[in-house]
Amino acid sequence: MIRLLAQVSMNPDGSKLPGPGTLQDLTNGIGQWALIAALIGLVLGAAMWALGHYSQNYQQAYNGRKGVLVSGAAALLIGAASKIVNVFFGLGKGLH
Repeated sequence: MIRLLAQVSMNPDGSKLPGPGTLQDLTNGIGQWALIAALIGLVLGAAMWALGHYSQNYQQAYNGRKGVLVSGAAALLIGAASKIVNVFFGLGKGLH
């Protein structure tokens, strides 16, 4: 059993399956929608932060600030998603 597991290998190749272009287009579309959602969250968070600050509502200001930070982090992760996956895949391929 252990000998069989040692012989397993994986080399991702999109040309071996039908529809890799469609999946890439779907991924790009989802990424665009996610960035739009992050932008909306950033704008709403900034508005909440400003309104909470000027109305002396510190809980609203805190939630707005948190929304701005979370939306910014989401946009960062969306933009770096392919690089992050490729880095971890490369690290995984390097394990022996």
